Amino acid sequence: MLVDLFLASLHHLLVFGLVAMLVLESAVLRGAVDGTTVRRLAGIDGGYGLTALLLLAVGAARLAWGAKGWQYYLSNPWFHAKLGLFLLVGLLSIVPTLRYLRWRKALRADPGCLPAPAELARMRGFVRLQLALVAAIFVLAAAMARYRMF
Repeated sequence: MLVDLFLASLHHLLVFGLVAMLVLESAVLRGAVDGTTVRRLAGIDGGYGLTALLLLAVGAARLAWGAKGWQYYLSNPWFHAKLGLFLLVGLLSIVPTLRYLRWRKALRADPGCLPAPAELARMRGFVRLQLALVAAIFVLAAAMARYRMF
């Protein structure tokens, strides 16, 4: 039971960390962007990616060693929907990640090279979409926890 408690707690803390980083990215993208901001965005995004990978690993550990057992999860349609949405969020996150890396590289080559306002708005839209989908993941998680195998 302690393993399950530890894994569940770690899973939830990682989810909150993931959301915090997305909210932070969204807030940073709203303000004025300079060289420091571009580097900050790349750093936040790197932390976001690492947190997402850890979240996936802890989720897999819950599947293997959690109290409900892997059969519960693999037969649960809400689990499949939740995992699919998580993977979609991961795919959507590739666009801002590549853009931040491109901005950082361009900034190294030319310290005056800053992203255009239209690009900032587009990345802000990607981050906000990810936040909306993560909110949907919370709903799917609640549905998943209430699923009964027959």
